[in-house]
Amino acid sequence: MTLTIRWLALFAGCLAATLAPAQTIQRPNIVVVIADDLAWDDCGCYGNPHVGTPNIDRLAAGGMRFTQAFLTCSSCSPSRASVMTGRYPHNTGAEQLHWPLPSDQVTFPELLKASGYWVASAGKWHLGPALKPKFDRVVEGKGHWVEALRDRPHDRPFFLWLGSTDPHRPYAEGTFDPPHKPTGAVVPPYLPDVPETRADLAQYYDAISRLDRDLGQVLDELDKGQLVDETIVIFMSDNGRPFPRCKTTIYDSGIKTPFIVRWPKRVTAGSVCSSLVSSIDIAPTLLDVAGVALPDSFQGESFQPLLGDPKATIRPLVFAEHNWHDYAAYDRAVRGPRYTLIRNGYLDLPATPPADAVKGATFQAMRQLKDAGKLTPEQGRIFVTPRPAVELYDLENDPHELVNLAGHSDLAMVERELSAALDTWQRETRDRMPLERMPEIYSRETGDPLTRPLKRVPPRPELRAEQTN
Repeated sequence: MTLTIRWLALFAGCLAATLAPAQTIQRPNIVVVIADDLAWDDCGCYGNPHVGTPNIDRLAAGGMRFTQAFLTCSSCSPSRASVMTGRYPHNTGAEQLHWPLPSDQVTFPELLKASGYWVASAGKWHLGPALKPKFDRVVEGKGHWVEALRDRPHDRPFFLWLGSTDPHRPYAEGTFDPPHKPTGAVVPPYLPDVPETRADLAQYYDAISRLDRDLGQVLDELDKGQLVDETIVIFMSDNGRPFPRCKTTIYDSGIKTPFIVRWPKRVTAGSVCSSLVSSIDIAPTLLDVAGVALPDSFQGESFQPLLGDPKATIRPLVFAEHNWHDYAAYDRAVRGPRYTLIRNGYLDLPATPPADAVKGATFQAMRQLKDAGKLTPEQGRIFVTPRPAVELYDLENDPHELVNLAGHSDLAMVERELSAALDTWQRETRDRMPLERMPEIYSRETGDPLTRPLKRVPPRPELRAEQTN
């Protein structure tokens, strides 16, 4: 390493202190399109040549493509709640799957609304009932994206939250025409390259292309309304692909997201930014560009400086967490530009993917291959217990995070500094392991529901007492 992580942190702090707020060009319209279970690298503009994503690629060609954008978790509703509040999941009161966002959480859409924006959501919601009154309009279900855009008032700026249900499971034939061929599937090394995996990935690609088609309709409507120059469009996902060792993990395959920002008045078309950004940075950024004061509850940083200078830096590290999602979990991660450190909480539990992926063809094939002794050690890791307490990966040399370097003497300083950073983050954000585990409601073998009921553990009172750090 040429610079230590501690030095980078000091440098980033000094840089943030000297950067003057960017001059607001005008109050732009804002459209956020959020995919459901799309991996960062399963788009053409991110290097997958076999997935049909002409509209995602078109958006990237007209805007800035981020290559180091990360989510705070790899679970859909907590991830979305984190984006809305600019806070880490364990600070929102909605850190576990299907927990609704509490009404006392401050969200950036309500602040946009209070400042004069028309605020609407269409598509997948998954945030609970308390947030809906903070919008002017919420329409759930498929097929309402363009309708919401057309129905906007024309006398004030607007914000649209457009949630997709693609490419979430289950998959079926006939999703997209022409369908993707299994021969074109890109199989990562932690999955077995067998016919079941390839067919599963091909149908996942079909759902991505359906998402891409929906995005294209929104982009076309913006073109027709001559709204392109005055509208920020953000495209992202809420977590990684719904396959083993992806969704619900805090590896890059779970928390790294495609992230594209198009804003012709500020962003250079076709530009690329490799600086670290977190999904908690979205809320402060959008209020920043809209000229709205940021509340003290936000924990992220505005990445507006990156839009004008993609080589700038706003943060040296990002943090992520994995809590209950079908199965008990408590894992934490800190990631820098090159290294990531993961701490696993429940070592006695295997790294089982979510129940929908357990029911999928890939996982079921992996179960059979495991029994036959035909999985590689990297592929079989999802079945292994006990899991390591600490994992450390060199993303530059090991982008799929296959070789755990924790405990290696030549990386002792890296491990100590990342571990110290994670300790500080947990202390400052009041992150504590729950006193009891959430019960599991699905079989880890089949993904079928179990007979015992789900017992909900209420959010910890000390974390709900205040919204600030």
